[in-house]
Amino acid sequence: MALPSTLGKAVALGAAAAVGVELVTAAAVTVIAGRRRRRRKLGGFPYLKSVSVDVAENRLTIYTHGAGLYDAMIEAIDQARDYVYLETFIWKSDAVGRRFLDAITRAADRGVTVATIYDVFANLVVPSAFFRFPPHVMVHPYPLFGGGLLFFHPRNSGRDHRKILVVDGRIAFTGGFNLGSLYENGWRDTHLRVEGSFAAELEETFVDQWNSSPGAPRRQLPAPAQRTWVPELRLYRNTPRLFVYPIRNLYLDAIKKAEQHIWLTHAYLIPDDDLLRALAQAACRGVDVSIIIPDQSNHVLADWLARDRYETLLLAGVKLFLYQGAMIHSKTATIDHTWSTIGTANLDTISLLGCYEVNVEILSEEFAAVMEEAFRVDLGNCRPLSLDDWRRRPWYARLSEAILSPLRPLL
Repeated sequence: MALPSTLGKAVALGAAAAVGVELVTAAAVTVIAGRRRRRRKLGGFPYLKSVSVDVAENRLTIYTHGAGLYDAMIEAIDQARDYVYLETFIWKSDAVGRRFLDAITRAADRGVTVATIYDVFANLVVPSAFFRFPPHVMVHPYPLFGGGLLFFHPRNSGRDHRKILVVDGRIAFTGGFNLGSLYENGWRDTHLRVEGSFAAELEETFVDQWNSSPGAPRRQLPAPAQRTWVPELRLYRNTPRLFVYPIRNLYLDAIKKAEQHIWLTHAYLIPDDDLLRALAQAACRGVDVSIIIPDQSNHVLADWLARDRYETLLLAGVKLFLYQGAMIHSKTATIDHTWSTIGTANLDTISLLGCYEVNVEILSEEFAAVMEEAFRVDLGNCRPLSLDDWRRRPWYARLSEAILSPLRPLL
């Protein structure tokens, strides 16, 4: 009778040892890469200047540089007459962060209704005093733990990774940019401005988050006065509290329809098996699948977990391009000169199955042409990664990737 007990202990010890090895390896690669990153000097980078396109009576503007975007956002806030809704994942207490705090305070001072949401977890390193807003600014700190005693339930555990600004229901912004000086000139990211009836869709998603998410404020916000059908533009939002995650299928459907090209730009490329298969199959059927990713991102562990997918992609004919000299944080795609998306969701498990996210789908050849031009500009700042180069990586890198690969579904 002692055998099962002994076997159970052996299995438990083996599992504990495996977890220990993974944790030690994760810590080691994080420390080593962190030291290298501190020695790295970030320079400027090429980017496409903001371009506006009219789609279905809405003016869409693409921003690929933080300084111009922040100026446009502040200008919109300063022109607000009725209300300003601001939602962000990270809100730094630096010069840029204070600019936005000052702008919404000015708006509230002149009688504009101001409501803002920020994610507490993402801002744990920001001094808490920064988030002591004036009393006439309404605030929803998305809680570190929501749902009370059921905080561990998937409905309550999703982070608010969205970035949204809505002004008077007529202007709205969304995309990858957080609020901070680092992102103003040091990171390459992409944001979208909408001016027209479609802004109401971003307003509605903000209002729903304000009224219904964990820790929702007692004072509710009204729904948009009017929302209209715009076939060329659609909003997709992941909502963990409802177990609704449409952005993953948005990508899958578009990738499977592709006939000519799939151009993706993503900060963290950790696709699940279905997305990996769809990308590989597209390349195998002759579609130009090109993906821009950071050479070194701001999340070292994400880089190492992404590497587990590189060989499969490269073997299928997918082209990988490593962005140089700066962090590229965009979450964008454009396919077949027709379909494009800009949003907050990364191609990883946390974004696609764990966070509040929002992506805009745009069906417009003119808009796709601008997205393609932005992609080409970024390619000029990339180093292609060939299969031969990838296979020449050191043995210890291969070993670390193999040890860390079981963690991939968590990210």
